[in-house]
Amino acid sequence: MGKYSSNFASLNTHKVPSWFDGAKFGIFVHWYSSTVPAYAPITDDPFTLAREKGEQEAFAESPYSEWYWNSLNIEGSSVAKHHLEKYGDKPYEDFVPEWLEITKGWQPERWAELFSASGAMYCVMGTKHHDGVLLWPSTTPNPHRGSAWSSTRDIVGECADAVRSEGMRFGVYYSGGIDWTFQGLGIDGWAKLYGAIPQDDVYHAYVDAHYRELISRYKPDVLWNDIGYPGFGEGAAELMAHFYNTNPEGVVNDRFDFLGVMAGKSHADFTTPEYTTKPAIGTKKFEVCRGIGTSFGYNEAENDSSYASSTELIHMLVNIVADGGNFLLNVGPMATGEIPWAQQERLLAMGQWLSVNGDAIYASSMCTTSSLVTSEGITVRLTAGVDGATYAIVMGRPSGKVVHIKGLPEGDTTLLGYDGRLHRIGDDVILPYRPDNTPAFTLRVI
Repeated sequence: MGKYSSNFASLNTHKVPSWFDGAKFGIFVHWYSSTVPAYAPITDDPFTLAREKGEQEAFAESPYSEWYWNSLNIEGSSVAKHHLEKYGDKPYEDFVPEWLEITKGWQPERWAELFSASGAMYCVMGTKHHDGVLLWPSTTPNPHRGSAWSSTRDIVGECADAVRSEGMRFGVYYSGGIDWTFQGLGIDGWAKLYGAIPQDDVYHAYVDAHYRELISRYKPDVLWNDIGYPGFGEGAAELMAHFYNTNPEGVVNDRFDFLGVMAGKSHADFTTPEYTTKPAIGTKKFEVCRGIGTSFGYNEAENDSSYASSTELIHMLVNIVADGGNFLLNVGPMATGEIPWAQQERLLAMGQWLSVNGDAIYASSMCTTSSLVTSEGITVRLTAGVDGATYAIVMGRPSGKVVHIKGLPEGDTTLLGYDGRLHRIGDDVILPYRPDNTPAFTLRVI
């Protein structure tokens, strides 16, 4: 018998491992059959849509292309109109064999090289999304669609091997709550979403078998579940104990039972705010997730203008880390596995910035005072480095080489990326030059 049992008290003794807390930046991958039609309307994120226009609008006009099959089943939706015009009465199911055939040319090593160059410390790979298609040759095939709904190529295993060869940790995403091959298509509200989570023993056994297979085959460090689970927290407790006993340094997210974790009744190592930078529970480790653009899955309608800029993404990373969180940034590969060029540019920019400023990010912790401002109104975020230094990340370009930061800790002050001590008079830091329009520059104070 292992250290952990399935009761809540036992699971709650599991501590967030230092690797995850210190990693700060990871890559999420959504690559599914939906990348063949590759369409969704470009709108606000679903949560903003729900607040401003109602939940029916949020589902009918979801910007998430990976929800294509569901949107197609909502009468009058942009996806339904688009599909009728482009594909006529072609069923979504026909995209599955098309995509599985296209994936045979995928080159996982190119992903791994790019992810490593981005500065990410871990990768979470999608293994099954809501359409139920399995991205590995599972010994437990879909009972309604059979082996045709499973990849014969071990996409999950090849991704795991590739990213680990670059020194990164590996995790798995799995949609435990929603599987449209069982039930639920045409979800247009929160009640229908939660009502679509199968609660029967057959589905519970199915998803449990998949998770145990993923744990056994790929030895993941992260279980990233989505939209609930049969039996919610109680239904997932035995699985969590098995995972921890297999990998004590593994972590599980809050989406086995989001509401139960919020209420303090179900276990999770971290929460998962989406398309925001603020934690849901202030006392618990959090990991923000979002796409580079408005969707997680690839959307052919998106372009450079709908993607967050590299400056915006770096600012998100800085703000999230200064508040104690991790940033899981999603890439949405095309059907072939090719990551769009505009997404690659942003990942490489983040990697270049981190190559200079990484000491302020990796393995850092929160400062008691985590936010200051320059005399010109530029935000400065503070982190505590493992070297005992305070890092002040200035998120903008000053008008000159003198930067006044009221409240900046006293001590020897240097500029990351520049050898040599800076001259400082009180709260005035004299830089060797006026910085260019870099997204942020970092002062080290010790």
